[in-house]
Amino acid sequence: MDATALSEVAAGVAREAADLARTVRDEAVTDGVDTKSTETDVVTTGDRAVERLVRERLAELRPGEPVLGEEEGGGGALEGLRWVVDPIDGTVNYLYGFPSYAVSLAAQLDGRSVAGAVVEPVSGRVWSAAVGHGAFLNGRPLRVSSSDRLDLALVGTGFSYGVDRRTAQARVVGDLLGQVRDIRRTGAASLDLCAVAAGWLDATYEVGLNRWDWAAGALIAQEAGARLRLPEKGSADGLGDEMLVCATPGIADGLLDALRAAGAGEV
Repeated sequence: MDATALSEVAAGVAREAADLARTVRDEAVTDGVDTKSTETDVVTTGDRAVERLVRERLAELRPGEPVLGEEEGGGGALEGLRWVVDPIDGTVNYLYGFPSYAVSLAAQLDGRSVAGAVVEPVSGRVWSAAVGHGAFLNGRPLRVSSSDRLDLALVGTGFSYGVDRRTAQARVVGDLLGQVRDIRRTGAASLDLCAVAAGWLDATYEVGLNRWDWAAGALIAQEAGARLRLPEKGSADGLGDEMLVCATPGIADGLLDALRAAGAGEV
């Protein structure tokens, strides 16, 4: 396995997909918006078109390798090499014209990310990483912040589409706000993870993410020096099976403790 080569494929395909997402947006958000789990959980024809493009390009460049995608599913078992795509992470932002959304594409080996890219259609920023080879923003090496005080940390998070879970998440945020510098909510988990990689956030956490939400961004953050706590069945650390936490090392333990104390594992 050549992780660098896989990263180059991910970045190239994600760039093309991001161009498509941007060019079809006006039509996609006016003529083709549906809902999924709730009325606030939207999907557009842009999401579907972007995922189809990614699948077509991967079939050409990496024939025979399975693909797991948000809109079309698939991908089979975790064993072996598999691609994981979120065609538009931040679809609500995409719908409203808020520029914080991205195409996320990762290669995973036996369920662990080994290469990935996150591309922002509006800004053109390309975030990328290959396991053991570092993380980059437009070719510039990334490193997490040196923060070592939770009370001065800028922390990102996100919320569920379900009302009950959102309400419980709000209570956790309420507890956490008095212990950190401030909270940010951008609406795209992949970009929150990339922001940690760049030192723009000191940490991010969220419960209920799907694999395609974090597969590329988590690797980018980890390769930039972040500590990761990924969702995993059977977790026994008091934060449940669905929690993702990504933080610069100096505040990671403190944030984990604060989240446990706030009841985040029960959300």
